[in-house]
Amino acid sequence: MIFDAFFKTLNQITDPRFLRVFFLGIGLTLALLIGATVGFLALVQWLTSASVTLPLIGEVTWLDDLFSAGSVVLMMILSIFLMVPVASAITSMFLDEVAQAVEDKHFPHLPQVAPVPLWSAIKDTVNFLGVLIGANILALILYALFPPAAPFIFWALNGYLLGREYFTLAASRRIGPVEARKLCRKHTGTIWMAGILMAMPLSIPLLNLVIPILGAATYTHLFHALWHQG
Repeated sequence: MIFDAFFKTLNQITDPRFLRVFFLGIGLTLALLIGATVGFLALVQWLTSASVTLPLIGEVTWLDDLFSAGSVVLMMILSIFLMVPVASAITSMFLDEVAQAVEDKHFPHLPQVAPVPLWSAIKDTVNFLGVLIGANILALILYALFPPAAPFIFWALNGYLLGREYFTLAASRRIGPVEARKLCRKHTGTIWMAGILMAMPLSIPLLNLVIPILGAATYTHLFHALWHQG
């Protein structure tokens, strides 16, 4: 069931609506990360004195430059870890368009659903973004404590979070959030396994940026299969 949904998605990957969401999501993600870096750098420069007098050394005027350079390096490193969760969360804001493209091609007999209101999509995106970033930051502690298990922790954690979120969002379009959560709990194993398979390529540069689109479409297929299965 999972692989059938995935291969159907691959066959539709060049759909213009898929590509629009992809480029829009990446663009907004880069803008957000660049804006966060610029804001953090400005804060560091504002908090750092232009000159400091140190014992035995005297006046030092290059500390602000050092802190600024260090801040840029720090944000670049954090961006590597945050790029995927941020892109995934932002893409979830446009899931409705991806799901509709899937249903138009594979389930044309279904009635049209009302589009998700923009404010509701933004609220869900912010909540999802907070959970993803918070969970992945906390996971850094586990990575440090159990280095050999780090990839498995990453896959299991992000597989669960992405799977639950994408499935619930796809299902809510048709059966509402309450029934979507019930269906999600009933098929937790299948949804989590699909999420793990989706999370595994997240560590591959460039490919990881396509995963949110593939995941959104795959979970739309998966929802319809599980919904009809009961």
